[in-house]
Amino acid sequence: MAKTKTFQASAAAPSVSPPQARRAPAPLLQRLINEWDLQLMIIPSIIFLIIFNYIPMWGVLTAFQEYNIAKGFFGSPWVGFEHFTTFFRSHDFGLVMRNTIAISVLKILFGFPAPIILALILNEVRWSFFKRAVQTVSYLPHFLSWVIVSAFVFSMLSVDNGSLNILLKSLKLIDEPVNWLSTPEYFWAILISTNIWKEVGFGAIIYLAAIAGVNPSLYEAAAIDGAGRFKQMIYITLPSIAPVIVIMLILSISNILNAGFDDILLLTNRGTNGVLRDVSVVIDTYVYHVGLNNYRFSYATAVGLFKAVVSVVLLVAANRLAKRVSDTGLW
Repeated sequence: MAKTKTFQASAAAPSVSPPQARRAPAPLLQRLINEWDLQLMIIPSIIFLIIFNYIPMWGVLTAFQEYNIAKGFFGSPWVGFEHFTTFFRSHDFGLVMRNTIAISVLKILFGFPAPIILALILNEVRWSFFKRAVQTVSYLPHFLSWVIVSAFVFSMLSVDNGSLNILLKSLKLIDEPVNWLSTPEYFWAILISTNIWKEVGFGAIIYLAAIAGVNPSLYEAAAIDGAGRFKQMIYITLPSIAPVIVIMLILSISNILNAGFDDILLLTNRGTNGVLRDVSVVIDTYVYHVGLNNYRFSYATAVGLFKAVVSVVLLVAANRLAKRVSDTGLW
């Protein structure tokens, strides 16, 4: 009788259906066909990338040739790594590399934290009108060309009627006007501060967007535990946006040989100020002067290719180091 009851109870129990098998992803070709409208939107970008990024790579061959415009790519003689060794042995190599690395490191040390600090400060502002006004004023210089910015800097630092000299003289800090833009000791400070002023607001947009994605319940829990605004910023905001900071730092390190071109060329009076050459010549301006002014196309291409290879190596190394330290990287 017990066996019969047990059988009837088990028969009456509802049967549990096995879990449904996961649907296999559609083949790549089928997905492309199904999403043809989305794929169509990316075609102009692909065409742009091929025309302006991949086809010009053919010109890298000139770095290994003694390029002659009349003979072209196929007629110019091959010289191998001669232009690279010439650059490494030239007396300008040490000067160019020193200025490039020094200016880039200074931009990272002072320019990289600036938008993070501005974003953290703006995030603490509760008056929305003031916050929007500061944002607008801070990122407006980004949309000004370096031609306009350099003219503004020249006007402000002018010897005759520059506002900085007038201010310092009125405060009795100097007796005679200072020629700021012709004094090598001041050039790096002028260059770095101008770059920060121009880009700090636009760079802060990225971090403000990251801060906007932080879960508000974290701040509420911290407030209940007695954490003030400063501690919430240190222990919640900064750790939450740390992945974005790491990625931006990786990109900054990979661009360490991109010390600048427009800003340096224009702030040195379009590269004609020989007084500042020892502190202003970097790889990009060196390539410009050697390649276009002296018509040494193959040599300039070799220097540019050297910079590109080093940048790729730095990118890979910085990404691996970041993944080991913080488990965050570009790939």
